[in-house]
Amino acid sequence: MALSPHNSLAASLGIKVRRNGTPRVFDVPFPEPRRRFEPAAAEKRIKSLAQKTAKNAIVGNARVRRPESECRRRRRAQNQLHESPPGIGNACERHSRRPGGLISYSIRRALAGRLFFPGGLVRKTLMAEDSLTERPVLVLDFGAQYVQLIARRVREQQAFARIVRHDIRAERVRALDPLGLILSGGPASVYEPGAPLCDPAIFDLGLPILGICYGMQVACKVLGGRVEPAPAREFGRAECRVLDPKDPLFRGVLEQTTVWMSHGDQILDPGGDFLPLAATPTCPVAAVRHRSRPIFGLQFHPEVSHTPAGGTILANFLDSICGNPRTWTMGAFLEQACVQVNDRVGPNERVVCGLSGGVDSAVCAALLARAIGPRVVCVFVDTGLLRMGEREAVAQAFGGRHGLELRVVDAADRFLGALRGVVDPQEKRRRIGRVFIDVFRDEARTIPGAKYLAQGTLYPDVIESGGAVDGPTANIKLHHNVGGLPAELGFELVEPLRDLFKDEVRRLGLELGLPESLVWRHPFPGPGLAVRCLGEVTAPRLDVLRQADAIFLEELAAAGLERRTAQAFAVLLPVQSVGVMGDGRTYESVVAIRAVDTDDFMTADWSRLPHELLERVSTRITNSVRGVNRVVYDITSKPPGTIEWE
Repeated sequence: MALSPHNSLAASLGIKVRRNGTPRVFDVPFPEPRRRFEPAAAEKRIKSLAQKTAKNAIVGNARVRRPESECRRRRRAQNQLHESPPGIGNACERHSRRPGGLISYSIRRALAGRLFFPGGLVRKTLMAEDSLTERPVLVLDFGAQYVQLIARRVREQQAFARIVRHDIRAERVRALDPLGLILSGGPASVYEPGAPLCDPAIFDLGLPILGICYGMQVACKVLGGRVEPAPAREFGRAECRVLDPKDPLFRGVLEQTTVWMSHGDQILDPGGDFLPLAATPTCPVAAVRHRSRPIFGLQFHPEVSHTPAGGTILANFLDSICGNPRTWTMGAFLEQACVQVNDRVGPNERVVCGLSGGVDSAVCAALLARAIGPRVVCVFVDTGLLRMGEREAVAQAFGGRHGLELRVVDAADRFLGALRGVVDPQEKRRRIGRVFIDVFRDEARTIPGAKYLAQGTLYPDVIESGGAVDGPTANIKLHHNVGGLPAELGFELVEPLRDLFKDEVRRLGLELGLPESLVWRHPFPGPGLAVRCLGEVTAPRLDVLRQADAIFLEELAAAGLERRTAQAFAVLLPVQSVGVMGDGRTYESVVAIRAVDTDDFMTADWSRLPHELLERVSTRITNSVRGVNRVVYDITSKPPGTIEWE
């Protein structure tokens, strides 16, 4: 027989339905013995649910009230095709604790996952699937060197990750409506005075939480555990024994597995509320789970490649515990970004896009062309700080293509004048940013309807410059887009890529149909050669650097290693060294060459280039670039160094 609207909704929520249409039981498996609800209680819950979600749910066969756009219909259909493993859903859309232990959860209808939490009733609430804003996984930064790598690993599981301050308030967390929280590692000891701690109230939000290393110690300390210096510190690989392979966090992980440890403290007593899940020979509490809350902890680092099962563990947390809808894809992002740009830019307004020829600005320009077409005007500023042949390459790649208008502005004298006598790298970035905006303002005055300035700012730029709302305040570098803007800009900023990492930008570029030669081009910093010309930036020194850089890249391409390295360039050092050329003594400049391997540019290792290649590069530079008598190779990884020297 046909189901009533309420019972049809019950079926979509995973509730078993009898033949006569009466709801039978909630059948939910995680993580304790199943809790059953009698028919009368279940029917009452379903009716209440249907009434509360009538604004944005589909009840029975009829759509209620709100019409959908074609874009949103496609998005919802894609979500409904996704199958997620059963487990805790998207927790705490509207958190509440009420007498009787009621905890409120929301879960996307497309998942139709089964939801359970011990200690009381659970309410499932349908959530609009056509939201243009992804529900994030918040990564609380306690100072870990790998915090951005954690965010990258989360995004690899098609969940949107956002890095926030470690002391973000619980009220703000609730407002951000996250899927879950990850507490990062950090260099401090939780028992020291002034050690960074989180707001204890976040543990009462009902959200899934995963603590990593220091983050695990914070969770256990706040909730009654004891952390002390370890009798034997662990740094590097360790053999880990999983105590409960059936636990959702370790599903699919071998009972004996290798993990990467980096800690001098450990949890001596997790407290009565935590159950140990794993141990190493010197660390009896290598992983924990809270008895009654979706809170987990790992003493090791699942985000690094040295933990082979780390990806599986993170996927288990995100899918089985957070109810990850897996909607963070570049196709979905492109759709969202186009809608957001269209919503913001009026039909008679134009966007001025700063085009440098690098992958970031190219993808930014292509995205804007997809969103608003000829209302984008690309302005390429020749700063005098470009690589050899850069201006000609940009004009050839973008002139008259992609439906864009391209304007080339020669402003080399203005930039070099502003940099005269400046050696501090932060001041270089500030001045370059100031002149860059001035040039754009002058050019924009000749563009009717120009109101917006588009920039290819990326998420690492925002994080490392301290420019993220709720983000960490540590300032590693001043990015010319994020930190160097004058107060009176004259434009409204459009930064459609500011939520993306570099590898995501490349995937987006391919999604937009850009050629691989452009998408996989080595990154070039916005301030250009100014941050590779250490010391004062002058035209003669730039000429020396430009020639050395071109030689290095030519030899790298000839050896077939250009695509195998993520970034390669030359740096002109502000020192001179003694040399011998012919029969004479020289005292000339030193050039450093640098090549790194990385997937995400958050961490990087120096490239093991063949010695024969390095020899050819050194010989060519010292023989053909006047003013250079020594070439050195940089073998510093990130961390502790950065990829660029300034």
